[in-house]
Amino acid sequence: MQFFSTRNHAHTVSSAQAIVNGLAPDGGLYLPTTFPAFPMNELSHMTGEDISVRVLSSLFDDFSEEQIRRAVRAAYTDAFENGNIAPLVPVSDGYISELWHGPTCAFKDVALCLLPHLLTMAARSLDVTDTICILTATSGDTGSAALSGFTDVDGTGIIVFYPDGGVSPMQKRQMVTNEGKNTAVCAVHGNFDDAQSGVKAVFASDLHIPGVRFSSANSINIGRLAPQIAYYFQNYRDLMNRGVIALGDPVNFVVPTGNFGDILAGYFAARMGLPVGRLVCASNENRVLTDFFATGVYDRRREFHLTASPSMDILISSNLERLLALTVGDTKTAELMRDLKENGAYTLPADALSDMRRVFSAGWATDEACAEVIRRVFERDGYLMDTHTAVAYSVYEAWKTSEEGNGAPTVILSTASPYKFVSSVLRALGHTPTEDGFRDMQALSDISGMPIPHGLAKLRTATVHHTDITEPSEMQTYVAKIAAILGGRTNV
Repeated sequence: MQFFSTRNHAHTVSSAQAIVNGLAPDGGLYLPTTFPAFPMNELSHMTGEDISVRVLSSLFDDFSEEQIRRAVRAAYTDAFENGNIAPLVPVSDGYISELWHGPTCAFKDVALCLLPHLLTMAARSLDVTDTICILTATSGDTGSAALSGFTDVDGTGIIVFYPDGGVSPMQKRQMVTNEGKNTAVCAVHGNFDDAQSGVKAVFASDLHIPGVRFSSANSINIGRLAPQIAYYFQNYRDLMNRGVIALGDPVNFVVPTGNFGDILAGYFAARMGLPVGRLVCASNENRVLTDFFATGVYDRRREFHLTASPSMDILISSNLERLLALTVGDTKTAELMRDLKENGAYTLPADALSDMRRVFSAGWATDEACAEVIRRVFERDGYLMDTHTAVAYSVYEAWKTSEEGNGAPTVILSTASPYKFVSSVLRALGHTPTEDGFRDMQALSDISGMPIPHGLAKLRTATVHHTDITEPSEMQTYVAKIAAILGGRTNV
């Protein structure tokens, strides 16, 4: 399988090279030249492991199926209860896919437990002996999950940038207490888009550190995005095996998204043969994606909102570029990306927007609406959700009665444990949070009867190891300093 740049179809690399590179040299993102068909007639008899192996081995054919299976087992067996990456829970008239049962209590674990295995396999296959330095910008969950996955992995190092004041206290604590000898964590004065743009600028620069090769753990890396395709197939299998649907029946998926990676994995699943009805893109008050699907105009020149769902506080949705390339081609995509960089906005041709709307719907929800959903669903169904899942659930309730609602079974993707955003969840339930997140977690557990995840409870006594902070303009200097240490194989 070859992978091409979204901005130049002629630039192709192997699957291993795409994983190691992370980003194409022209700044584009990698896409497979074809989407292999998934054997839907076998799906009902496949385990979750089987599904992940089939998805990944068909896309990443530089590796044998047995290599992929070993990687999947190493990533998931101990990290997820019973190795199940996506338990499906019925709630009222929908189904919630809980993607947060991994080590950092967020959906990013599904991909980031596996990416280090894929990356080291790819490096070995290419005879890469340099240290692979992972550069990652995070709006909260990617950072902690990437740090968890890459901590002390031989031949790798990782630098995580997060927006100062733009992540939840629990997300920040997960990152700054990381004890890895190959890890660095740095706050950035600004928002997530500033951090993400800074990382992309490093990739686009001519920065060269002897003994170091840069790659990414953000979903701009196809090795990070591809593992997420599997849980869409797994959720469909579960609905079939419960008798909710028959093979071939459509299923809708509602996805809370900021960077457009999680929902794009669902689109890739549809391209591989999954019978998807609609993919509903759920946004918070930073509704740049909702406006895009409504008007065809992507405009980041707007007020930035800090919300109760901070992982979605994003105005530059990087993975949308992949959908553009699949819809309008590489030349037009490169033009639109130039418009976004130079002017802060671009306009999609009307026929292309019409093509996207055949699959995608979109909606958004306020913090107030999400708080009301958290309270109401808990009181009605005894089900507790976090603020990001509440965005999706609120959008789902509005969408299902709209003209686009189709009556098909619908899965709402739940992307984080409610304990990661405990203050907001407590407030939604009518309780006043304290300044102590750990006391608040105990209070939420007493109210809900839901146990506190071990990975969060243990943070109470963890030591802070990372206190660095930088300006966006100084990120490349910071990377050069840390990468030079990594290249020398010494501790960060």
